[in-house]
Amino acid sequence: MATITSNAPASGMEVTPATMQAAVYRAVNDVRVETVPVPEIGPGEVLIRVHSCGICGTDLKKIHTGSHSAPRIFGHETAGTIVKTGEGVENFAVGDRVMVFHHIPCGKCYYCRKKTFAQCAVYKKVGCTAGFEPSGGGFAEYVRVMDWIVSMGGVVKIPDGVPFEQAAFVEPVNTCLKAIKNLNLVSDETVLVIGQGPIGILLAALAARTGAKVLTSDLYPERHAIASGYGLKHPIDAGRDNVVEVAKRESEGRGADAVILAVGGNGLIRTAMDAARPGGRILLFAQTQHGEAIIDPAAVCMDEKTLLGSYSASVEIQNEGANLVFEGYNNGFDLTQLISHRFSLEKANEAIEVASNPTAASMKVFIQPNLRK
Repeated sequence: MATITSNAPASGMEVTPATMQAAVYRAVNDVRVETVPVPEIGPGEVLIRVHSCGICGTDLKKIHTGSHSAPRIFGHETAGTIVKTGEGVENFAVGDRVMVFHHIPCGKCYYCRKKTFAQCAVYKKVGCTAGFEPSGGGFAEYVRVMDWIVSMGGVVKIPDGVPFEQAAFVEPVNTCLKAIKNLNLVSDETVLVIGQGPIGILLAALAARTGAKVLTSDLYPERHAIASGYGLKHPIDAGRDNVVEVAKRESEGRGADAVILAVGGNGLIRTAMDAARPGGRILLFAQTQHGEAIIDPAAVCMDEKTLLGSYSASVEIQNEGANLVFEGYNNGFDLTQLISHRFSLEKANEAIEVASNPTAASMKVFIQPNLRK
């Protein structure tokens, strides 16, 4: 057994149980709430008691497609409290409130030198686990954070006054901020964001911070109402209006300078390309499954439209993204307003069902292991 030390007085130590509850992925569409061992930690590692973990679309794709072997415990938008520290951990103590990134790059390889961090071999390794093959582990009561995540900046302290729920958005906000930076938006441009789920709203709100005019498209008026709370004032009713025509009308007939597709699947790629002006940019944010899609190659060649993608987080903007979330809580960027459902761990399957079948009434879904109702 690994030696466990703490940077807090012994009286402040939390006695952790030998077992815990976790939502264990066993097969395609088969997640079971089970009793599993609390992870042991080694030198340089920390153990976190999970308070809140958001359900991400990538978690759902893994559960529904069987892209990953079983058993696993998913969940990576995690915030909680450190309850144990391993030998050699110096910058964290028992009782620290933290959020954790499950991927951190090596910082030295070819891809890191080119700032394509998500393609780094070390980044592709998952450094957080609640047991079994490391897969994030946030859908459990406790999660083990491995040494390179701890030592290379993947654990971020949560300031006083910022709730766990807000802090759990640090990782998804980083991914969205990275995408917006990739677009190099300027203030005289028009941006169209297709899809106003939680991620679409984050992308649109961050795009609006550049000074650009942001159009938002969605089928549900209820989502546009939530988006308006983040300063998004140009909604398009995708069930009634022609999105391409509206994008052109709102941009002096040209089409949007940039279009962000924040909807999974490939059915709207062509719409996104058609809505962009000649020389415009189309960013795919939610297309994480390999396959074929319909595009207009002449739009890329003759119309000089740029098709690009953005995936996962960037360590280069980690502090900027975290500060945006932490400082924004009391300054117009309260992301807890995006949470529509909170479920206890015992109801993890219900949480997954709600997140997998979005409606007008559903937005961000959270699992909170110690939630009692």
